[in-house]
Amino acid sequence: MVRSRYFGAMVLVLPVALAACGPREGERNLDSLDQELIDGNAAGNSRDPALTSALQDQIMVDPTLTQQANNDAVRPPARPYSGAVPADGIAAGARGTTGAATSETLKSTPAPKAGSCPQCDAARESLTLGALAARQKNGGTASCATNLRYSTRWAQRMPTDVPLYPDARVSEAAGTETGNCTVRAVSFATSAPLQTVLDWYYTRTTNAGFSAEHQAEGDEHVLGGTRARDDGAFALFLTKRRDGGTDVDIVANNGR
Repeated sequence: MVRSRYFGAMVLVLPVALAACGPREGERNLDSLDQELIDGNAAGNSRDPALTSALQDQIMVDPTLTQQANNDAVRPPARPYSGAVPADGIAAGARGTTGAATSETLKSTPAPKAGSCPQCDAARESLTLGALAARQKNGGTASCATNLRYSTRWAQRMPTDVPLYPDARVSEAAGTETGNCTVRAVSFATSAPLQTVLDWYYTRTTNAGFSAEHQAEGDEHVLGGTRARDDGAFALFLTKRRDGGTDVDIVANNGR
């Protein structure tokens, strides 16, 4: 009787054990699918020519770019990868022509004041816009320089009397509205020639009631002035670019 029970139990356990040793139905399906893919590729995969072309065609390599890869170098590459910046006049069309600059009659800026140009020295020796603002002759501008905070949003908040040039490409901006300080300082480039930019700002500022004094030293020009009714002041530092455009730093205090 014991042997009969033992034999019956073995009969029940054996099929379960054999089923556990064999592959599952899902695994068999995956294996058969893999085999079909292998067989299809081996036979030229005539069912899908696009897939065959993508897998078997030769990889195209640009030899000019492989020279920049520098995969085996221990040190960084000797020069940055090519990423040319568009020219300043790309949006303006012809160099130095902008609608705002040519749609109004511009006054001619007086010749530079004879003698030295201390403001030119200040521009060359100042490494930041804050340092440049601190060296302004206007006391309010200089005293507010320590409160300047850097952000490109200040370029959008220039006084209407001393705005940015129409096609200005801003590289840095700072400003403050702390207490009695209302100062803006912006660095930008323009495709317009230096004389055009100079005349445009001379026209705008004098029409707004500012005085204007012109200084120059070589290719560096400074146009600055004040306004008594609100203690407003501005200073522009202009340098001729090699491409015919102009680099400009502008510091403005108060004004509308």
